[in-house]
Amino acid sequence: MSPTTPVSALTIAGSDSGGGAGIQADLKAFAAHRVHGLSAIAALTAQNTRGVSAVHVPPIEFLQAQIEACFADFQIHVVKLGMLANAEVIRAVADALERHRPAHVILDPVMVATSGARLLEESALQAMRERLLPLATLVTPNTPEAELLVGRSITDADDAERAAALLLEQGAAAVLLKGGHLQEGDRVIDRFYDGVSSEEYRHARLPVDAHGTGCTLASAIAAQLCNGLTLANACEAAIDYVARGLRLGYLPGRSEVRVLDHFGAATHA
Repeated sequence: MSPTTPVSALTIAGSDSGGGAGIQADLKAFAAHRVHGLSAIAALTAQNTRGVSAVHVPPIEFLQAQIEACFADFQIHVVKLGMLANAEVIRAVADALERHRPAHVILDPVMVATSGARLLEESALQAMRERLLPLATLVTPNTPEAELLVGRSITDADDAERAAALLLEQGAAAVLLKGGHLQEGDRVIDRFYDGVSSEEYRHARLPVDAHGTGCTLASAIAAQLCNGLTLANACEAAIDYVARGLRLGYLPGRSEVRVLDHFGAATHA
């Protein structure tokens, strides 16, 4: 491959009409890391900073056509998975990944919006466990998502470690368990496990409501892998990027929910 043909990152996720999360956040993060971003839209949401008011899932054949068009023309190094609303969508995505075998798959198991709206049907949970976790280079759940995936509560660091071990047993190659929902003083602790080593990444807890942090974290990890970082280093760099984007964030809507400043985060590294 010539130097003028860079590797690309593909996001398969939901579209956020409000521009702060989902596909829109993923493409901003890719661009901020100077990675060519591709997208296959698995769901459309009527959404703003106040919440999700409607979800539409396009026909499976159209999702498949988007994915195949991307793989037919681009050198895809990393696929980032976001909102996949139902079991049929999950199976179609898993079939495509098994067929094309990208070097890395980053699974952000989007299940519940910040507003509390359910974004994953109950029947899809088992499909995610069985079809996507075994394909994941890294899975990046927050605490409620990890609880759903492993079927047990997480209230402290020991619970988090046990949950990560269970996710590895279910097939994920590595886990980044996000700590925003765990109350551990004035710090947020994100925990990385790959079955051999573990890392803790600590940041000050900011007193703000934010939108799109999970999407951005997973897509920033994907971009850093495209740029040649190791998985653990990509996680650390992406966590720092999200923290900067959050500190520099802004309020584009009429609510108090902050949206990340992607390009400010990139230029202030």
